[in-house]
Amino acid sequence: MTNVVGVILAGGQGTRMGGQDKGLLSLGPHTILDEVIRRLTPQVDRLVLNVNGDPARFAHLALPTVPDSLGGFLGPLAGVLAGMEWARAHHADWVATVAADTPFFPLDFVVRCQDACQSGAPIALAATADADGVWHRQPTFGLWHVSTIDSLHRALESGLRKIVRWTDAEGGVEVRFETGIYDPFFNVNTPDELDDARRMLEQAQ
Repeated sequence: MTNVVGVILAGGQGTRMGGQDKGLLSLGPHTILDEVIRRLTPQVDRLVLNVNGDPARFAHLALPTVPDSLGGFLGPLAGVLAGMEWARAHHADWVATVAADTPFFPLDFVVRCQDACQSGAPIALAATADADGVWHRQPTFGLWHVSTIDSLHRALESGLRKIVRWTDAEGGVEVRFETGIYDPFFNVNTPDELDDARRMLEQAQ
């Protein structure tokens, strides 16, 4: 499976961080988004940023930017749709999405999702277990075939916001990732979580 576009979902409003772009917050000597880019780049063929508002604030990254194609801040699924539309227009068949505020996701995330889709599944979502051993999918971390664009567009226009409900209907599969010292899909939503992320980075070095 080749020609995979990596889409970094940075289109949220960041309300719990005072409206800031969470990916641009400092994490050690770099930003959260720098770390996300470093991890995703070797896993895909091209990178795109899904951002809303003025894209100039990301100009220093020298990456293509694409806004949600549906208005109203409909959540991460709208970013997935925008990424798939960009990929299809650039003759790519697959999109791998990651969140811009999740700096520790696995370095084998994409290849493991690709393996899971070898059986013909059009979507694979990462999953981790909670403290009780119950597995939960990570709806912003997935591999998506562009053939699902029209279905996703209809689902969003009908008001669907639960990603897993739609992916189940499309025949999506889950890819289980073990949690080690910390959850690899830990994301930064609050100032306290930013402090946690900085400590986690220090421990990893």
